[in-house]
Amino acid sequence: MYKKNDMKQFSGVWSLLLTPFNEDRTIDFAALENYVEWQASKKPQHLFAVCGSAEMNSLTIEERLKIATIAAKKAGDIPVVATANMEPSWLAQVEEVKRMSATGVSGLVFVSKGYADDQDRMFTYLSELSTFTTLPIMLYEYPGASPCKMEAQTYGKLVETGRFVAIKDTTCTMPAIEEKIAVQGESSVLQANMPFLFKSYVAGARGVCATPTTCGTHLFVKMWDEFSNGKVEEARKTHEHIILLDNAIDSGFNASAKYLISLQGVPMNWYTRGSHNLSPQRLEALDVWYGWAKDYGIM
Repeated sequence: MYKKNDMKQFSGVWSLLLTPFNEDRTIDFAALENYVEWQASKKPQHLFAVCGSAEMNSLTIEERLKIATIAAKKAGDIPVVATANMEPSWLAQVEEVKRMSATGVSGLVFVSKGYADDQDRMFTYLSELSTFTTLPIMLYEYPGASPCKMEAQTYGKLVETGRFVAIKDTTCTMPAIEEKIAVQGESSVLQANMPFLFKSYVAGARGVCATPTTCGTHLFVKMWDEFSNGKVEEARKTHEHIILLDNAIDSGFNASAKYLISLQGVPMNWYTRGSHNLSPQRLEALDVWYGWAKDYGIM
């Protein structure tokens, strides 16, 4: 659980949770429980359930609530957050926020809901929705609801309300990342773009929230610990390994990430509710890459 009046606790590694599916594309809840425990064992600072990597746009509200409940229960002492504004209507989102707050999660995530073409509307919407929970809130520029990019000025204003503690930034350019860092105050700008992860840390970003954390949390914890302890050159080298992982899973994500999880000893099918399909050639490529990464202590 998060402590009151401690903004430093919102920095660090926010590891994303995938949704395991059976062959009929129902959720494999037994696999989910094992996966959450495995992710928590890597000791990230946070776990993020019901996220884009979890295919939240394909999940019903009841599925999202159950996933969040299981994650909060199985994560031990690692705080869990979950997206809480996926429903289409305002009244449904208000109810969703209240119900997600009651699942046992430590914080909520609000997506920008495709309102980036009207920053004033985005600010008002997020500010008003925040009044229906007492939990800390992370913001998420969710590409699944475009336009999603939040201007730095808007983020700064939201931070000033005292209700928002972090943002998953998906702008993917250093100038835009630096603009948000300049107004983050005591909040945490979390980087989702892997090529710029090291540079964003140097610029003042306070954490990471990115797709490769679904199957490589240990690398991100290692890099964060190295950078936080002044071992900058070691962190830069670990970033190189993260780039290799990112490239390995990029084709067919998130099916490829699920397969890498299974190779690490956590039973999980690679099935998704999307169109991803891992061919025999792709599976062989992942086998070869994982064997090499394991030999060199990367995975």
